[in-house]
This record gives sequence, C-alpha cells and structure tokens, in this order.
Amino acid sequence: MKVIGLTEYGGPEVLRPFDIPDPHPGAQEVLVRVHAAGVNPVDAMLRSGQLQRMYQGLTPPFVPGMEVAGTIEEVGSGVDPRWGLVAGARVVGFVDNLGSHGGYSSHLALSARSVVLAPTGASAAAAAGFLNNALTARNVLDAFRLPPGGSLLVTGAAGSVGGYLVELGAAEGLHVVAVAAEDDADLLRSLGAQTLVPRGPDIAERVLKELGGPVDAVADAALLHERIAPAVRDGGQVGVLRFWDGDPGRGIWVKHLNVRERDGDRDALVRLRDQAEDGTISLRAALPFDADDAAAAHTRLEQGALRERVVLTFDHDR
Repeated sequence: MKVIGLTEYGGPEVLRPFDIPDPHPGAQEVLVRVHAAGVNPVDAMLRSGQLQRMYQGLTPPFVPGMEVAGTIEEVGSGVDPRWGLVAGARVVGFVDNLGSHGGYSSHLALSARSVVLAPTGASAAAAAGFLNNALTARNVLDAFRLPPGGSLLVTGAAGSVGGYLVELGAAEGLHVVAVAAEDDADLLRSLGAQTLVPRGPDIAERVLKELGGPVDAVADAALLHERIAPAVRDGGQVGVLRFWDGDPGRGIWVKHLNVRERDGDRDALVRLRDQAEDGTISLRAALPFDADDAAAAHTRLEQGALRERVVLTFDHDR
C-alpha cells in the first residue's frame, strides 16, 4: 500500500511516497480505505525530529497522521455489530501513530474502538480534519472539570484546537474568554466566546483588566506558558499541550495533557461525532492537497494564519 513518510528528519521536502506491505485487520479491528488524512502540527513535529525519541529503534519510513476519514473495507472478528462498522460504512478514525503506522496511508488497520461513523453529510476531506483536534479539546476540558459558570481562558482560540475548546466550553455553560487576533472576533463570537482579548504583549495584564480578576483555568493552545499564567487565580489550572517545565506558583496546577491518552475512548469519539452532527461543534472548511503533495501541505501548515484544515487526499483510482 501507499504511505507518505520519511526516512530522515528535516523540512517538508523529506516527505515522499513509499510502498509498504498491506495491513490486515486483527481481532476487534477494522481495515479503513483512507480517502483523506488530517495534517496537524504534531505531524510537523514528527517530520522535523522533535519526536525522535519516540521513534528510536524503529524502522522507517515513519508515517505521520493522527486522524483519517474513509470507508471500511474489512471487519475483523469480535467487532460489536451495534457500532455500525460494516464494509462500506463511511467512518472517521483516531490514529495513535508510531513507526510506519500513521494516517498518511492509503489503508489503515485500526482498533474498532478508535473508529466511528462519519458525521452525516460531511465530505471525507471535511470529516478528516476534526477528530484529533476536537478530542484534544475534550481531553483538556475533562481534565479541568470546571462547573457551569466557571471561567475558561483559551489562547490561540481561533485555531483548530482553540476553536473546539471555545465551542465545547460554551456548550457546557462556561464563561469562555478567547485570546486571538482582532480579525477573528466575529468567528469567535459565533463559536460561543463571551469575552475577547486581542493577542499581543502584556496579555495576562490585559486579561485581568478586561475581566476585573483572574480566570479559573487556561487552555493554552498558543503555548504562551509563563506569559499567560498570571491570569489564573490562586489554585487554578493551566492545561499544557506541549512540554513546559515552568511552575507559576500560587498553588496553580499545571496539567500536561496528551490526546494519545484517549485512543480507544469510543464514548468520547461517538459523542464528538454526534456533536458535529447536531451543530454543537463545527467542521472547518478543508484545504485539500493530493497525498503526493504532502511537502506543499506541510509548507502551508507552517506558514500559519489558517482557518481551514489542511488535509491530504488519496486517489485510489490511479
């Protein structure tokens, strides 16, 4: 089967096609014919070598990709028939990628617990770009356990993870404070943000001034770390999505969160799919690239200022 991967770390140009043996589903697995794969910052981290410790001792090519959309081709034994995961079903799947097992693949064997029916009416390209980011946001909110009426500050609020933090937080009755560019104000209000603070210098001080006091928790999707911690109340929480060894003091809990912990959390995946169908969370418009143009896709990702979701598409007719 065809995969897009790398044998050496570096810039986008190291990504290229490879042919590796076809996968086959084991017990409680399904074989997915991938039509589209989401492209995320973690993929660029793998490509550039920031995750090389995870890959030590493994045989390349290393294949990025943590979310896919496609159709089921084969169902392994032991898959619960009530889940609707039958041959031909349109699905989305979360991929805990490692080694040559990654979403940038024409076919992928995945645990049935990590695969759910795709949101009704969504194209493969649109469906491929929401699951990893929405599950990341869900993981943050579950770690915080804020009660309705609690205050949640989201940095990078107009980004993919940030947008889902805003939507899910608002849906749970939180007062969502969004930090993003001023140009994104209309978008963030449509997602449910109640207070908007433009990003820039002295952000914590400006948050405190705008609100008249600190927030209960910060979901730090923009990786502001020590620059945003002063906006959190004593004994509050900071959710960190990449490594940070800082200690803001004042009894603040710094929670290092990794979405891979939720691999196989079928209940969470089904709930997110349902929320995409009922409009609680939004599917961003897709910016598709042919899989063979993965280098161009990564180049566009790293240019930033994206409101679409970059995805790779696989043409199975060629």
